[in-house]
Amino acid sequence: MVSTASPARAPYARVKQHLKDGLAAGRWPAGALMPSEAELVAAFGVSRMTVSRALRELQAEGLVERTQGVGTFAAPLHRVSSTLTLHDLHDEIVARGHVHAADVRLQRAEPAAPALAAQLGVAPGSTVFHALIVHAENGQPLQCEDRYVNPAEAPGFLAADLTRITPTQWLFQHTALWRAQYAIEAERPTVQEARLLGIAPDAPCLVLVRRTFSRQAPITLARLVHPGQRYSLQGEFQP
Repeated sequence: MVSTASPARAPYARVKQHLKDGLAAGRWPAGALMPSEAELVAAFGVSRMTVSRALRELQAEGLVERTQGVGTFAAPLHRVSSTLTLHDLHDEIVARGHVHAADVRLQRAEPAAPALAAQLGVAPGSTVFHALIVHAENGQPLQCEDRYVNPAEAPGFLAADLTRITPTQWLFQHTALWRAQYAIEAERPTVQEARLLGIAPDAPCLVLVRRTFSRQAPITLARLVHPGQRYSLQGEFQP
């Protein structure tokens, strides 16, 4: 029987977390048949209703697919990727009816310094891909994107035409995104960022640092810098 020693967690949540952990570890590859409701009931000592709720929530999150009378399957990776909400600047600009342009200042292979290597899960000194891009809206610089990519997860990145497709769009199409981490802070730009964005060195900026992962390893680390007077984060919440 699977250990259920977690009194603070509801029974369905324990079943759900067990299955999510297995998916993250690659225990069930995309399309693989997962444990049946009866097997989970026996393993966790819970009711079928409890197991059914866990599976329904995983299905709603796009992590599994269920076929009546057949079973539950690990979702294809493109379905997993679609559950990540990673906003793309190109889409935001086009949605406003404006024109997006990308000025690619750098797109090359470089040796990884120790701190960067640790972030990307590679050996210090090994090759990583580096792109530096200034994104503009109607000709005005709106974002400085400084991105590093793990070549093992995105080997074709250097061949991408980043003037025609943003790194975010390309990575969605060519990698198996599993999860993301991000932090948002108000900061001053670096000297280089201020120059590229055409702003004063002490101008307030909104800085987003984002790291994405496949099931196996980190994919990319990006620093996205937006002039505070030209950009705002917007969203909508409805209970």
